Amino acid sequence: MGGMTATPPARRVLLAAPRGYCAGVDRAVIAVEKALEQYGSPIYVRHEIVHNKYVVQTLERKGAIFVDETAEVPEGSIVMFSAHGVAPTVHEEAAERRLATIDATCPLVTKVHKEAVRFANEDYDILLIGHEGHEEVIGTSGEAPDHITLVDGPDDVANVEVRDESKVVWLSQTTLSVDETMETVDKLKEKFPQLISPPSDDICYATQNRQIAVKKLAEDAELVIVVGSKNSSNSIRMVEVALDAGAPVAHLVDFADEIDEAWLEGVTTVGLTSGASVPDVLVDGVLEWLAERGYADVETVKTAEESITFSLPKELRRDLRAEAARLSGEAS
Repeated sequence: MGGMTATPPARRVLLAAPRGYCAGVDRAVIAVEKALEQYGSPIYVRHEIVHNKYVVQTLERKGAIFVDETAEVPEGSIVMFSAHGVAPTVHEEAAERRLATIDATCPLVTKVHKEAVRFANEDYDILLIGHEGHEEVIGTSGEAPDHITLVDGPDDVANVEVRDESKVVWLSQTTLSVDETMETVDKLKEKFPQLISPPSDDICYATQNRQIAVKKLAEDAELVIVVGSKNSSNSIRMVEVALDAGAPVAHLVDFADEIDEAWLEGVTTVGLTSGASVPDVLVDGVLEWLAERGYADVETVKTAEESITFSLPKELRRDLRAEAARLSGEAS
C-alpha cells in the first residue's frame, strides 16, 4: 500500500525536580571537602560519607580515606562520621582511640536519634521501621538497644512483640518509601491500637519530595531511569515507587554507560531522576547519552520547591589537627 507514512512520535525526556542532592548530603560532602582544605589529608571517614560511588571515588582522589570501622583509624587522626549517623558506642570508640571527630550526621537523622533517646528514657517500646543492616538503622538502634525493635516492612509486623501495649511508639529510617512505611504503620496500629506516632515526620522531606516527583514521571514515561548507587536506600525506593505508580519499566544506574540501549526500544518518553546522594553531573551525563540517541527534548516536571540548607558541622570551626595531636600527646 502506498500513501502517507506516519511520523514517529517525538522522543522526549521528563526530568524530575526536585532530584539529586538533599541538604544533608550537600552538607556532608562539603564537610569532607572543607576538612581536607582546612586540615590537609588524610581525613578518615567512617563508612561511605553518602551512598554514592562517584562521590566516594571523587573524595578519595582528594585525600579522604574511607574505613569500615573506627579501629582502622590511626590514633591521633581526624575521623568523620557519615551522614547516616552512628551509635553512641562509635563515639566512645573514637574517644578511646584519641581521635578528633567531625560528625556529619544529617540533622534529620539526629532528630530521630533524639526521639529514640527520649522515648527510651520514658520506657517506651520503640518500633523502628527500617531495613536491617542499613547504617542509619544501626546508628539509631544503638541509641537505645534495649528499647528498640526493628520492623522491616509490613510483613514483619506479625513477629513484633512488646512489653506493654499502652507504651509503644514508632519511629522510622529517613529514606524509606512513604507509602510502604504508612502501610507498616497501619498494620502496627491494627495490632497495637494505642501505638503513638513520633511528634514529627521521620521520613525526610527530600525522600518524600523525590518520591512524589518520580510518581508524576511514572504517569507518562514508558521507561524511568533513576541515577543512584545500588547501596542507596532512597534511590532503590525510587525505582520501587516508579513501578508501583505505573511505570512499565524502571532501572537504577550509577552512570550513563550502564544504560542498555535495548531499554529504549519503542520508548518515546523517558523519565529521569536521581537519588538524594547523587550530584547533578551524573544526571547531565545521562541527558547527553539520551540526546545522542534522539531524546534531545527535555521537559522539567516540577512537583516541589526546596530551599532547606543546613549549616556545616561545628567541628569545622576549630583547629582539629592541634586537638588530635593534643589527644594523642595525652595518651603517651
